[in-house]
Amino acid sequence: MEWHDAIAAVDDIAYRRATARIEAIFAFYRHVLVYLVVCFFLAAVNLFRNPHHLWFLWVTFGWGIGLLVHGLNVYSYRWFGVRRDQMIQRELKRQRESEETPAA
Repeated sequence: MEWHDAIAAVDDIAYRRATARIEAIFAFYRHVLVYLVVCFFLAAVNLFRNPHHLWFLWVTFGWGIGLLVHGLNVYSYRWFGVRRDQMIQRELKRQRESEETPAA
């Protein structure tokens, strides 16, 4: 393998990682949009049918927790990215060392 083939392979991997990242971000945006639409609809139904018992708040709160977790999963690289990269490098190093060490 020549050096330009290696660079092309790295570029391909980077492109795939970037594509997966963008897909995850768009999936989160869709989740937010569906959350807002459904919660608005449930609030309207609740306030129209039974304004004295606000049950839609429980749905909004519960689903909101799931939305928060989804958002943290998508955007956590910004908070933990450096630590994550260090862990990946350490694991790659460990794997290379275990491949170099002959089995006893």
